[in-house]
Amino acid sequence: MRLDVMKTYKLYIGGAFPRSESGRSYQLKDKRGNFIANPALASRKDLRDAVVAARSAFNGWSHATAFNRGQILYRIAEMMEGRSSQFIEEISALEGVGESAARKQVQEAIDLWVWYAGWCDKISTSAGGTNPIAGPYYNFTIPEPLGVVGVIAEEKESLLGLTRGLAPVIAGGNTAVLIASESAPLPAITLAEVLATSDLPGGVVNILTGKRSELVPWLAGPALIKMSHLAGCSLLWNIRRSGIPSVSSRKVISPPHPDLGMRIESPCG
Repeated sequence: MRLDVMKTYKLYIGGAFPRSESGRSYQLKDKRGNFIANPALASRKDLRDAVVAARSAFNGWSHATAFNRGQILYRIAEMMEGRSSQFIEEISALEGVGESAARKQVQEAIDLWVWYAGWCDKISTSAGGTNPIAGPYYNFTIPEPLGVVGVIAEEKESLLGLTRGLAPVIAGGNTAVLIASESAPLPAITLAEVLATSDLPGGVVNILTGKRSELVPWLAGPALIKMSHLAGCSLLWNIRRSGIPSVSSRKVISPPHPDLGMRIESPCG
């Protein structure tokens, strides 16, 4: 009798797949209670390593041409299409939905990557421009990337939810630290495998799995990241209400273009 090989999944930091420094993992079961895998349980140290990797990758990614970023995002969509059956299987098992609903979610996620791939070279013209000024000088509005952006994926629609948060962030030239769905992390891990074999530079996207209660309070800590995109995360209210100082209204912000993670500057010359 053959025994199934149960996989222990790792984190995705700096383009590599390290184990959690704590060595911890947690059991992941489907809606029927059947064991599926052991995802890594990321720690505060892993989060700090992910931020360091994202900071290191920011300069190169933010200075890449918009055309090049668009090509890379489109390549991600192409590779996801080739692994769509794996995404469908994971979503069906973890979210307890039928194959048709899982297929629809995967297709919508792929289409969203294609959509943001087309946006990469249109951000400067849609968000920037020349402003009318009553004076002997010019005034320009120039969109610029924020830097390292923290993304907390939605619990529902595990693949589409994380795509909604992640794709616009890197399309705008930012780098990201993403905390995957706690109850359905496998689509995020499979996406990490897609990113690792695409043309996306290491460190642009870093994906952590584990308990949100352990990671979210430190995600927007002092001097860590520029912005938190809290997609579908009710934990933020509980953190603010409890008075944890590492998450404040100063750090969890909504910039003028929150989806693309941009800030707007108007230098005069």
